[in-house]
Amino acid sequence: MIQLISGLAVFVLTGIVFLYCLPRDGKHHRFVGTEFEPYVGVAFCSAVALSFTLMLSGVIDVAGGK
Repeated sequence: MIQLISGLAVFVLTGIVFLYCLPRDGKHHRFVGTEFEPYVGVAFCSAVALSFTLMLSGVIDVAGGK
């Protein structure tokens, strides 16, 4: 159950950070056009994959009746 809640928390936090990084008022985020830009994309993809893995593991754990 803790894994399911952790996965949901990571997913929500990733969504909040993603929304924060979107362009606002015609200005891009400070990582756009820098050498760190690809790493930010990898970090978002990794966070989403981690959250889905945690949620799936939590659902399997709850359904298994451990």
